[in-house]
Formats: sequence, structure tokens, C-alpha cells
Amino acid sequence: EPTVRTELMEQIPPIAIFLQESRPNFPTAFFEYLMPIVVRYLTDVNNQVRKAGQEALLILLEQDLVAQSDIENKVCPILLDLSAPDSDDEYKVEAVNIICKMASMLSRTTVEHMLLPRFCELCSDGKLFQVRKICAANFGDICNAVGQEATERLLIPKFFELCSDSVWGMRKACAECFMAVSYTTSSEVRRSKLSPLFISLISDTCRWVRQAAFQSLGPFISTFANPSSAGLYIREDGTLSIRPPAQDVNSNSCQLSNNITLMSSSALSR
Repeated sequence: EPTVRTELMEQIPPIAIFLQESRPNFPTAFFEYLMPIVVRYLTDVNNQVRKAGQEALLILLEQDLVAQSDIENKVCPILLDLSAPDSDDEYKVEAVNIICKMASMLSRTTVEHMLLPRFCELCSDGKLFQVRKICAANFGDICNAVGQEATERLLIPKFFELCSDSVWGMRKACAECFMAVSYTTSSEVRRSKLSPLFISLISDTCRWVRQAAFQSLGPFISTFANPSSAGLYIREDGTLSIRPPAQDVNSNSCQLSNNITLMSSSALSR
């Protein structure tokens, strides 16, 4: 019964936490018995069971309960199979979604060597716009996960493709994550490549794309500031925050925050 398998998946994380706390008594129980079940249910025929398996996997990764060897030898190969070009459409959409969500929880080396090549392929998936949209919506997180060098070498060309996609929802998603992408690049790439790209979005034929770009204008401008003097930084959740100099915390924070808000509001009202 699918309901039984779904219920089982919901119990896996608390059992894993218990085993982690009792590791001297159960040194290999999780790796030998529970992890294989989670991996198997990622390919279950029932979508509710797969969803429960995906949620359980993310919780386990977030709690750092999955060994690096299991991630590389069991989890990643399954996701790569499910996201392959000839994979079933429903499985592929689910796989790319889980790849994007788990990227921030894995080591940079694992993401760059095992998942990044497939992510780049999926950005150009001509069959399913849903796959490209998931890639566009999570592009900033992937850039943050792999760092500046891989972003500029492999991801920026894909970002250009998505920003000119024929589906306006893709371009809108790119506009919404533009600040996070810009923050990961060097000042030269930001100035010479991303600025003209942003202008194309802010001049887009679709109103919703333009609106999203105008709302990202202030945050994008903020990435040109020197973090050490302006105090701007990106939180783990991808949002822009301000850490002003200690001697002028209140005045600088309010002024800079107001400036960014005014720039965005002014541009949006045009």
C-alpha cells in the first residue's frame, strides 16, 4: 500500500536521529538498513511515496546524517539517472528539483563534479519548460554552491540562455534571482556581462519580466558596493542584508536601506 510506504518515509528522519544519538549501540544500522530504503523510494511508482522520500532525504542531508560516501555513491547516481535526457518527464522534473534543493547542503566539490554538469544540461532542456524554470528559479543557489570560478566558467553562459528564453516565466525567474547570481561573480563580469544582460531584462517586452527586473534593481546595484565598507552581504537564505560599521550602525543602515528601497520604488513606478 502506498500509504504505508509514505508513512514509513515520514518516520525515517526521527529514527535516523535516534540512531545517530545512539551510535555506539547501532554503529551501522542507518547505513545498512534505512538509507537503502530512502534511495529506493526515490524511484517508487507512486508520486506521494516519492515526495515523502524526497522530503526525508532533504531532512537527513540538512541534519548531516548522510555519509559523504552514500551521497556520492548512492544518492547522486540515482538523481543523475532520473534526470537523464531519456528519463520519464515526471521523474525528471522531480529530480532536478531535488538536485537544486540539496546543492546548498553538499560540499562544493561534490556539487561541482557530480551535479553541476547535469544542471547545465537541464538548463538547455528543450523538451520540458518546467525543467528550465526550476533551473532558472534556483540559479542563484547553484552559483552560491559552486563559487565564483565555476559560476563564471560554466553557469554564466547558461544564465544568458535562460534570460533570453522564449518563455517569459523563465526570464522573470532569472530577473528575480539576478542579485544572487551577480553576488557570486567578479566585479569585471558584473560590469561587462551582467549589467548589459540586466538592461535587456528591464527592457523586456513582457510586463511581468520588467516588473521583476525593476524590483531586483536595487539589490543588483548593491552588489557593486564594497562589502567591507558598505556592509552588504548575502544571508544563507539568499536575501540581501546590511552589516554597517559598528560606529554608525543606526544611521548608515537606515540610509542605505532607504536608498535601495527608493531606487527600486522609483524605477518600478516608471
